[in-house]
Amino acid sequence: MSALPRHPSIGPLTVGIIGPGRVGAVLGAALSAAGHHVVAASAGSAGAKGRIARLLPGLPLLPAAQVAHAATDLLVVAVPDDDLAGVVGDLADRGALRPGQVVLHTSGAHGLAVLAPAAIAGARPLALHPAMTFTGTPADLDRLAGISYGITAPADLKAFAEDLVHDLGGNSEWVAEHDRALYHTALAHGANHLVTLVNEAMDRLRDAGVVYPEKVLGPLLHAALDNTLRMRDAALTGPVVRGDAGTVARHVAALETTAPDSVPAYVALARRTADRAIAAGRLRPHDAEALLDVLASDRPERVA
Repeated sequence: MSALPRHPSIGPLTVGIIGPGRVGAVLGAALSAAGHHVVAASAGSAGAKGRIARLLPGLPLLPAAQVAHAATDLLVVAVPDDDLAGVVGDLADRGALRPGQVVLHTSGAHGLAVLAPAAIAGARPLALHPAMTFTGTPADLDRLAGISYGITAPADLKAFAEDLVHDLGGNSEWVAEHDRALYHTALAHGANHLVTLVNEAMDRLRDAGVVYPEKVLGPLLHAALDNTLRMRDAALTGPVVRGDAGTVARHVAALETTAPDSVPAYVALARRTADRAIAAGRLRPHDAEALLDVLASDRPERVA
């Protein structure tokens, strides 16, 4: 990843990384490539140590409190959501945080409240979440260009946050404290559930005898995603938007025979698709009646 020009207001930062999982290690490498001084990281597991060795070779690995002491300008805390409050609280209790130091977490689900112990210690709290899925490998660095970061920041840190995102080659999206859960829900719903949905589709194609389901789905899903991002509900095609109740009924029957665990998800998504198609004017309520009967919660266990 090539270094980007920095805004004069931010300057080279002395940075430490606590929790070099997939996100922390990649962001550390990106900050280093942008000209900042990443001076230490904490790494407990073999996987974390391996990521640091690949992405930030030679970086000292220290206990978390020592990393916080070394990170005089910016401390990146990239730990799992449910561990974040405990890690920040422990650092504050140990006196590892200092006034003026920016303490940044990468959680999408949390805003500034979880950083209250750091703020009480005089540190400057910042929530900055990269809207991207990570593998923890050098390939992630190429994916950072142009991604968005969900930022929650106090007023006096907004310029700093924008400069930092600029250094990372990204775009700033401001998320209010009370909207962090909804923001993160949207990303998890779109990305994580997409993985489940695609794997389910590939499994059912294998059940149908398709040898290379990824080759069948790849072009179709890429086109569907591209069309949806550009056209929203107008991109919808298929039996639901056409009101083809018979086809959907046969889908449900096939799943009940081959993969009954997939039926609830298929029915729920088809029903939500029908609702959106009706609201968008793509499917007339009258034409949807038979379809909605097939998808009703009180439908017979088997659909003829």
